[in-house]
Parts: sequence; C-alpha cells; structure tokens
Amino acid sequence: MCLAVPGKVVAIDASADPLSGLIDFGGVRKQACLEYVPDVRVGEYVIVHVGFALQRLDEESALASLKLFEELGLLEEEFGDAWEQAAKEAGTAAVAEHQDSGSDAR
Repeated sequence: MCLAVPGKVVAIDASADPLSGLIDFGGVRKQACLEYVPDVRVGEYVIVHVGFALQRLDEESALASLKLFEELGLLEEEFGDAWEQAAKEAGTAAVAEHQDSGSDAR
C-alpha cells in the first residue's frame, strides 16, 4: 500500500535541486522533495506521498494521523523492511526465530 503520510520537517537542503528535506515519520526519517511546499520551515508538518511533500499540515492533525497509522500497523507496512514483512506473512520469520532461540522440538 502506498499512503500519504504526515511527517515533521527536520532539515531542509536549500541548495538541492529540486528542493529537498529530511522528514521524520514518527521515528523513521526519509528524504522528500519539497518543491510543492517551497516555503515550509523546519519543525512544520507536511503530508508526503511517494517522496513528494504535497502540503502543510497542522501539528495536531499530523500527530493524530501518525498515532492512528501506528495503531493500524500502517507505518511498519509503509516504512518497514519489505523482505522482513514478506517473511512474516509467509511464516518463515517465526520459524527462523524459533530455530535461533534453540527451543525447537527435538
């Protein structure tokens, strides 16, 4: 799934072309293009979709959305390790963890 996720601008690279910045999505930080919100400032929230900050968002709305996304597991799905996620869905992670713990049935 590909979501538009709110994030906090933690750094802006004004010399980058296109304009870009570092966005914090509840602990996961990613670079995003800021060309659609060129007057955004560090500390403000934006909605990011496929690497592009589309618009500003007030902090209260951003934090409420991030909390809901986290409760629904959508942040892990969006930013987590795709290989780990696939292994979990296939049930192989549980097998690997079980074997690593040395508690397999003998």
